Amino acid sequence: MRWDHLAENPATPRDAALFDADTVTTRTFDSPDFRGITFHEVRARSIVNRVPGASRMPFEWTVNPYRGCTHACVYCFARKTHSYLDLDTGLGFDSQIVVKVNAPELLRTHLGSRRWRGEHIAMGTNVDCYQRAEGRYRLMPGIISALRDHANPFSILTKGTLILRDLDLLKQASEVTDVGISVSVGFVDQELWRTVEPGTPAPERRLDVVRTLSDHGIGCGVLMAPVIPFLGDHPVQLRATVRAIAAAGATSVTPLVLHLRPGAREWFMAWLQQRHPWLVRRYERLYAEGAYAPKWYQRRITRQVHELAREYGIGPTPPGMPRRIRRPEPAASAPAVTGPAPTEPAVTGPTQLSLL
Repeated sequence: MRWDHLAENPATPRDAALFDADTVTTRTFDSPDFRGITFHEVRARSIVNRVPGASRMPFEWTVNPYRGCTHACVYCFARKTHSYLDLDTGLGFDSQIVVKVNAPELLRTHLGSRRWRGEHIAMGTNVDCYQRAEGRYRLMPGIISALRDHANPFSILTKGTLILRDLDLLKQASEVTDVGISVSVGFVDQELWRTVEPGTPAPERRLDVVRTLSDHGIGCGVLMAPVIPFLGDHPVQLRATVRAIAAAGATSVTPLVLHLRPGAREWFMAWLQQRHPWLVRRYERLYAEGAYAPKWYQRRITRQVHELAREYGIGPTPPGMPRRIRRPEPAASAPAVTGPAPTEPAVTGPTQLSLL
């Protein structure tokens, strides 16, 4: 197993330094939630990672307290990252979870450095920071507390419901900095969910998170991702999903078509061959040019979702509007109102945000 100090740089030469045996603690737990899962506890050397300049992501810095993910989404782009540690990108990605146990203290030190300029930090962009492991290791409260204490702007994307545990911390952070929350719900089809996202909470439970955050005054957008060609892109399915997102009170909906990078592509195609062999050739043609579906297909899905969003009252406002918790206005300057202020949630266009 090659660890390379748990750095996020994909360039990991064969002679990269290894963690000593006493640096990595491997644990298993007998509880039903963690049966069959192995946790590798490490003390990372760094936790704030710069996104490569060639990346299509709309942010520059990330924090990822975990590697590997028990959500076990068959399409997850992050599977490739497990190979950097000589770990399996298939079942190993789902069951061999690296835990950076010192992530909160590392982040607090980093934020306090004179070199740090208080830039936005995105979380949940590699693997989910609220996957099941977070229920045991509780790294996110310390991470959010550090960001709050340094008034550092951040955003979180998750498929997990555990984020509600940290609701009070999120409120506190929103009083001093910009905080963006998004939940990933690509579809509400129950059969599709059970087969492609077997370790995640059900879509309706994720939409309950959106509803709860909204009820507590926290705006929450939905990343409608991935829209899966030929399995989750029928107009009836798109309509059901957008309708459910609107009913949950989402502030925005952003469609994102499935993309298949190396590592994820092989695992997904093997799953497709087993479950839907008649679709293999169609996928080979659709993704013949690379990891992303053709622009015409992406535009078609985006147009359909935008039309549905308008129909159900989500937006429109200009693309790219931030999805953030709105900081309260000072009481002295707050205007008198007799009813709820009207808002127009954002419907953003297609993005190559690699988030699942």
